[in-house]
Amino acid sequence: MFLIDMFNKKTILPDAQTALRGRAEAIATADTHFVSGRALKGPYPEGTEKILLGMGCFWGAERLLWNIPGVHVTAVGYSGGLTPNPTYQETTTGLTGHTEVVLVVYDPKTVSLASLLKTFFEAHDPTQGMRQGNDIGTTYRSAIYAYDDAQLRQAKDARDAFQQALKQSGHTGRITTEIEVAGPLYFAEDYHQQYLAKNPSGYCGLRGTGVSCPIGG
Repeated sequence: MFLIDMFNKKTILPDAQTALRGRAEAIATADTHFVSGRALKGPYPEGTEKILLGMGCFWGAERLLWNIPGVHVTAVGYSGGLTPNPTYQETTTGLTGHTEVVLVVYDPKTVSLASLLKTFFEAHDPTQGMRQGNDIGTTYRSAIYAYDDAQLRQAKDARDAFQQALKQSGHTGRITTEIEVAGPLYFAEDYHQQYLAKNPSGYCGLRGTGVSCPIGG
């Protein structure tokens, strides 16, 4: 019974009464990107844009995204929840409400948002709800957090296009990706930043559906 209760708590989002209290101060993290040396928290070059993408475990997702030409910098963190300035250990309890995300700062003149969204939908399975493969819990849910209305509309259009592609391929799953206006991003601890550059044989976790997303680049 205890194991069942713990599983349920990790797959059900908390409310304001059950969420952990957190802290007023931000937790310590890296200042610069381990691979590129660019500032994680900015300032970012004029003309760049940013979006938050949650694809399950953020280690593999970040490596995929920082290697895309036109991406200025990436960082991993926690977003979409209630607890201010959570630690990794707190998010894994399921009692902060956050999901693991990658901040993607990109130059839209070099890589379009449509291209990034295509990569997003193809690189993981957005139909799994509060999990991604063997990773189970609210922290692994699929999410897109947009920074303006145009991004929000484009994300929803991409979702609908990919849902149709899944249907045509015989995939019966419904996309559960959470698409919302971005709230606070809490940067993850130093050791999580660019984890797979520091630990090349580490766990990646990305598993796509094998279906191509039919949106323009």
